[in-house]
Amino acid sequence: MIDYRMIDPRVIDLCREFNVEIIPGTRYPEVGQTRAPDTLRRIIDRYGIEHARMVMTTIIEAGNNKLLLDKEGFWMVSDMVRACQGIIERDASAWLETWDMIPGGELQFVAQELRSVVPTRFALGGMVYERLFRRFGPNSDQLDMLDDRRRIT
Repeated sequence: MIDYRMIDPRVIDLCREFNVEIIPGTRYPEVGQTRAPDTLRRIIDRYGIEHARMVMTTIIEAGNNKLLLDKEGFWMVSDMVRACQGIIERDASAWLETWDMIPGGELQFVAQELRSVVPTRFALGGMVYERLFRRFGPNSDQLDMLDDRRRIT
């Protein structure tokens, strides 16, 4: 049972706004659940409620990424929102469409393989940023030799 008196009311409101259930840290989260309310509080304290709302929007609206509702996922998405603020301001719908194509849960699984070498947040952030860069970067209209979009005929 969660003692909501111990959770910042801004976090409770934010999670309710996005239909995310806060669960005890002893339970394994299912899709749409988080056990990282303190991480959200830290993000709010550091970058503000609107930033945290964009983090939640990025995760929730891109239905493919609801597995990122943990400490590493929240921080990584926060990093990407800060790094790509110009993209979001220019075309928020393209931002969300791109996130919907990113297999966040799969990448998170891969990133955990590196946890003894680098923090999961940073490994995951690098993989996600590479995909964002391909979509929005200066050469986004060109295929890379090792691009998984390339077809061999």
